[in-house]
Amino acid sequence: MRSTLPAEVDVAIVGGGIIGISTALALARKGIRVAVFEKGTVAGEQSSRNWGWIRTVGRDPRELPLSAIANDMWTDIQARVNVGYRRTGLAYLAETDKEMARHQAWLNSAKDTGTEGSLLGRDELARLIPTSNRPWIGALYSAGDGVAEPSLATAAIARLAAEAGAMVFERCAVRGLESSAGRTSAVVTELGVVKCASVVLAGGAWSRLFCGNNAVDFPQLKVHASVLRTGPLETGLEMAINGSDFTCRKRADGGYTVSQLGASIADVTPDSIRLCRQFLPAWMAERKYLKLRVGRRFVEEMKIPRHFPLDAPTPFEACRTLDPPPTMKMVDGALGKLKHAFPAFKNATVAQAWAGFIDVTPDAVPVISEVGKIPGFFLAAGFSGHGFGIGPAAGALMADLVTGDTPGVDPKAFRLDRFNA
Repeated sequence: MRSTLPAEVDVAIVGGGIIGISTALALARKGIRVAVFEKGTVAGEQSSRNWGWIRTVGRDPRELPLSAIANDMWTDIQARVNVGYRRTGLAYLAETDKEMARHQAWLNSAKDTGTEGSLLGRDELARLIPTSNRPWIGALYSAGDGVAEPSLATAAIARLAAEAGAMVFERCAVRGLESSAGRTSAVVTELGVVKCASVVLAGGAWSRLFCGNNAVDFPQLKVHASVLRTGPLETGLEMAINGSDFTCRKRADGGYTVSQLGASIADVTPDSIRLCRQFLPAWMAERKYLKLRVGRRFVEEMKIPRHFPLDAPTPFEACRTLDPPPTMKMVDGALGKLKHAFPAFKNATVAQAWAGFIDVTPDAVPVISEVGKIPGFFLAAGFSGHGFGIGPAAGALMADLVTGDTPGVDPKAFRLDRFNA
């Protein structure tokens, strides 16, 4: 990683997660002078803490064009550098006709997007999973979906970006923007000012705070998500699965990453109150899986200034990495349900557990967009737990928007101004 700041670049990227790094790679390959500024370490937050799924099935149909492109991009990335990517197949299991009907409804909604998804019957599914104590009657399945290793991927893609000419700076927080003649002209970092024509904010859970200090309203909240990994064991299960009350996927180290949709907690914060009207429909729709919690996070976030000068340390330097403790009751519960469902996991032990903050939007679809009120300022955030898998394609789309090239995917669904409609 670099240590000496350049005086000027074409594009400055705020945030060294999967989205920021993928954008840097795409821009560098276009011959653009680009620098990434990360306040902590590359992939220090959710980009290294997610499940590692690379999927098309089950996504919002608006994301499917990106996910189809991303699957091919992951294959190319793996051919150049090891990110642990493999096409294992991925399935959402079903025990009831009602669940199968929901899967069919999703397929119907995705029929014009070219998705490879299909429904498996009981016998077809039984050939892909170990002997189970639960009466699975089928699944929503894609043989082309797979997994990668979050602990490897973003750092490896950062090396590709550096080889292409991108500069990456760790422990260098961007405090804010400078403007000239009505458009973005520089970023103010803790180590100095860097002139630039465009800025991409890929700040994950920090993006709303950064936007707000620049008078941009970005409706974004954080969701606390917990995950564990087991030690290595032989089970016969190769594909990633979602059993509704547990999820698991085989890791490159021979263990399994285990969690569940219900291992997510939305801490009530001052922003929860400010954004209640926009997020209430989402909370109600996800209430089976998302738990609301009132606790110390409210006070912690209330103490964070919403507006701050750029000539002194900012909240981005006060907290380099969001590192919340895991909710062990939830992930232990998921592992217990996995063991009950599949006796092959009976000897699974917890090797490690962790948590992170997923950044979510009211419609659970990301923003990949120029910010209309600040020409030259672009936002790529709010990926709502879906960003790792589509990261390379999202970065390529953002690079096209920044350079004015014709995008490979229609960006209309990802515009920031949809929340003002």
